[in-house]
Amino acid sequence: MNYSKPILFICAIALFNLAIAQTEPTRSQKLRGSITPERKWWDLVHYDLAMQIFPEEKSIKGTNTISFRSLSPGQRMQIDLQEPLKITWVKMEEQELRFTREGNVYYISLPKQIQAGANAKITIAYQGKPLVSKNPPWSGGISWQKDKNGDHFIATACQGIGASVWWPCKDHGYDEPDNGMDIVATVPDQLTAVANGRLIKSASDLAQKTKTFHWKVTHPINNYCVNLNVGNYVNFSETITGEGGKLDLDYWVLKHDQKLAARQFAEAPRTIRAFEYWFGKYPFYEDSYKLVQVPYLGMEHQSSVTYGNGFENGYRGTDLSGTGVGLKFDFIIVHESGHEWFGNNISMRDVADMWIHESFTNYSENLFVEYFFTRKEAEDYVIGCRKRVKNDKPIIGQYGINQSGSGDMYYKGGNMLHTIRHVIDNDIRWREILRGLNRKFRHQTVNTQQVEAYISKQAKIDLSSIFDQYLRTTQIPVLEYSISGKQVTYHYRDVIDDFSMPIKVKINDRLIRLNPTTSPQTFSDTQDITIFDIDRNFFIRPVENQTAK
Repeated sequence: MNYSKPILFICAIALFNLAIAQTEPTRSQKLRGSITPERKWWDLVHYDLAMQIFPEEKSIKGTNTISFRSLSPGQRMQIDLQEPLKITWVKMEEQELRFTREGNVYYISLPKQIQAGANAKITIAYQGKPLVSKNPPWSGGISWQKDKNGDHFIATACQGIGASVWWPCKDHGYDEPDNGMDIVATVPDQLTAVANGRLIKSASDLAQKTKTFHWKVTHPINNYCVNLNVGNYVNFSETITGEGGKLDLDYWVLKHDQKLAARQFAEAPRTIRAFEYWFGKYPFYEDSYKLVQVPYLGMEHQSSVTYGNGFENGYRGTDLSGTGVGLKFDFIIVHESGHEWFGNNISMRDVADMWIHESFTNYSENLFVEYFFTRKEAEDYVIGCRKRVKNDKPIIGQYGINQSGSGDMYYKGGNMLHTIRHVIDNDIRWREILRGLNRKFRHQTVNTQQVEAYISKQAKIDLSSIFDQYLRTTQIPVLEYSISGKQVTYHYRDVIDDFSMPIKVKINDRLIRLNPTTSPQTFSDTQDITIFDIDRNFFIRPVENQTAK
């Protein structure tokens, strides 16, 4: 069977264009969200980002050395840096380069054409007062806060808006630096700067009253997962033994919250243990795992998960599922750590496919519950979150313009995966699919087609119509049925034309597996049918047709 089904996929996209309600993209959207000619010809190898933070002025000044490999001959590069930040100079081998600006895009002219296969580097200097985040992490920029003791408490936030809101880079998800990056931050000497990866060294400048921290990331990293946090931090740590051997867990918290953190962060090694069971080896052993306290709720920054959930269980002390199960774990530690596998290890090539990050990670909450508590509670949790599904627009957004789809990528996407698990009806195979995804696409950027095709192939079931239905339409499948004596007639409606999905149904005292389609089918029992209950783990809506009786 052809699991990739490119023709079917193209037809599905055409079919659902009306539902997606695409608009004609602007010039700036295309520059931000597409692989332009000025991006396409070169491949990222390494970033070397160095900056100084000036908290009182709420400004930043720094350089970024970009090492790259030429994929085809090229001489003009696109670098992204959002206003009001400005590039002050660009150099290549000590030679200053010419550059022009178009909005948030800079075009840099190299002194000569770089031939295919060649390696080169440029250094970019920049400065200014970056955009201030008004509601981090949902609004991008830098959050300039103070803790309760009056010390500066600063954090970056750039999911959606892009990393170029605070540093110059190739700001598109398809390309990650193959050899990671170095992050060097200089801050006032009473503060500590925490970033991704491992702390290599720190040094004080007594004359300038500053301290510089050098962090190193050895693996490819998403631009939006690069972060910098500055505060009056203290550090404590532990080491656990996982699938990849010894894993260092570091915790950076404000001094006055150290006791609270020591208690609450016991959730972190439990989370790693559960997710290594479901997803495989933690993807960044070499870069360690960190939890870093920040002045906002939290984010999935690679090897530097940020935390601001108040040191309590639930989501800010509440249960998103309404079942009580959500208060059994710390939502931020579990959810954001789940992104280390889905989002940071396996990364989307285009923001339109953000569901690859959020749907799997939403479902990871359920898997954490199943690992440490009971399967019933796990089901209660994911099913309880269905009430949060809005069906406002498709989960997959518009490609090429930096546009994600509906927020339903969380609860609807998680329930789609839960449904697919029960369609497969083989938990050993399901777990191997999750682990296999993380092996197959380790440290790679991918698109929806790759993920869909892999799951279908490993499941040995064509799941394409299920993905189409839940990701590309706003309709939840309706199973319409009517009962007449010993016979029940049933079919799907409010679905795409080729929709087909097996379900489990309790008919009288028997559990039956039916294979409904859009065409009416019948099932006959040996006695009058008085019970027709669809297994709640399938995210569909049963509707009895009383008039058909």
